Amino acid sequence: MSRLLYTITDFFAEGSTMANELLDCEHNLRVAIKKATESPCPPQLAQALEYAVFPGGARVRPKLCLAVALATGNDEPMLAMSAAVAIEMLHCASLVHDDLPCFDDATQRRGKPSVHASFGERIAVLTGDTLIVSAFEQLARCGFQISDARRLATVTQLVTRGVGAPQGICAGQAWECEPSVDTATYHQCKTGALFVAATCAGAAAAGEDYQQWLPLGSAIGQAYQVADDIQDCVGVSAQMGKPSGRDALLGRPNAVHELGLGGAITLLNNLLNDGIASIPQCAGRDLLVSLVEKQSERFFPSGYKRCAA
Repeated sequence: MSRLLYTITDFFAEGSTMANELLDCEHNLRVAIKKATESPCPPQLAQALEYAVFPGGARVRPKLCLAVALATGNDEPMLAMSAAVAIEMLHCASLVHDDLPCFDDATQRRGKPSVHASFGERIAVLTGDTLIVSAFEQLARCGFQISDARRLATVTQLVTRGVGAPQGICAGQAWECEPSVDTATYHQCKTGALFVAATCAGAAAAGEDYQQWLPLGSAIGQAYQVADDIQDCVGVSAQMGKPSGRDALLGRPNAVHELGLGGAITLLNNLLNDGIASIPQCAGRDLLVSLVEKQSERFFPSGYKRCAA
């Protein structure tokens, strides 16, 4: 049986090894990148695309998308996987663009030179652009393999909202160009929106009401950005895999600058508890709670941990 045909029942029955496999989009991500980099793709662009996506980070967003789909039935597993892959490609694209000199001017990402530092700015811009186009091609290709085209339309719309305007990643980047911005609004656009896309697309792929999954994505996404703000202030560059202290240097909104370290950690804790509490009743609710709790361990700096509500 293909791993894409497993349901939440199999997930519970076969334990953590199966859980890791079911939430893994790596093979499908490699297939998608291979399609984008095959001949006659220009060699530098092909190399930069591979470099930007592999090796990856924690793949939190696609795992969350797949976990929600599994928890709600997963009767269109190909659509759920395509959404997960598209979301990760869009995330990688946002990192490539975010590191450019016109934004963060970051020379490190994931513990290695950033794409523009390795391949130059022009190739970096094209790499991010290509990943965005390839993400939506991934979704379009799925239309030939699923039975309900309406679900594909809904999932595509949800993913689009997560990266565009008025409230997606592009809006988040644009807020950095404004003289002032509310920190919560900035966090929701720059980071929260793609987490919302992940939870809602996972539910929509399974034919469920996606709107009830919006609070989970919003809370976890904002928590992720608050955790990043904390790391930017107290983290060590070598451990983070990217430069620290960039928010203060560039004048970017940061929860620690606004609330202090203690206030930011309290906010992080509250957001995670709100996210867990918002998970709708479904066959896989216990699984999702455990996944969020496990992921939350990574959010806190050394010496801190989440306090349950």
